[in-house]
Amino acid sequence: MTVLFVNACLRDDESRTLALCREYLEGIDDVQEVNLGQLRLEPFYAESVAYRAQLEKAGVFDDPIFDLSKQFAEADEIVIGAPYWDLSFPAALKVYIEHVSVCDVTFHYTDDARCEGTCRARHLTYITTCGGSVAGANLGYDYLCGIARMFGIPETRFAAAENLDVVGTDVEAQLNVARQTLAQLKATR
Repeated sequence: MTVLFVNACLRDDESRTLALCREYLEGIDDVQEVNLGQLRLEPFYAESVAYRAQLEKAGVFDDPIFDLSKQFAEADEIVIGAPYWDLSFPAALKVYIEHVSVCDVTFHYTDDARCEGTCRARHLTYITTCGGSVAGANLGYDYLCGIARMFGIPETRFAAAENLDVVGTDVEAQLNVARQTLAQLKATR
């Protein structure tokens, strides 16, 4: 089983989100990590969109521009780790999703114009930490749920350690809440 870990923890080893992700992934033999802080993907602009569309239309998917999309489509499980920033997640993750969202790789259209996902993953697990609470404003997770449906991933799962920057919060207790959730999710792999 191949697990694709999309690491959007841009603070590297200082990231509490990354620490939770590493704990969740512990013991898995085949983890492919995409480190967005190191990858530094560029957003698509007119020229790059036109280039990719030309290749898609021709059915030519061996160009490196499709490598991330193929990796995503072929993974058995997707784990995304990203801190809760500005009601969602770092922009680097949105740019990554732009790169993996490719017609005829992660999804396609049926003859009756319905979007149908083609990804192999059974679930997408989203792990985050935040200084406050995500209740009622977890727009990043909502977005990833929509992307998972579009890509044909039947289940999305979520774990968070919240209120980590609130004065008086027992940070370790909050991290343990997330750890308990992750242990339950890990048991249902």
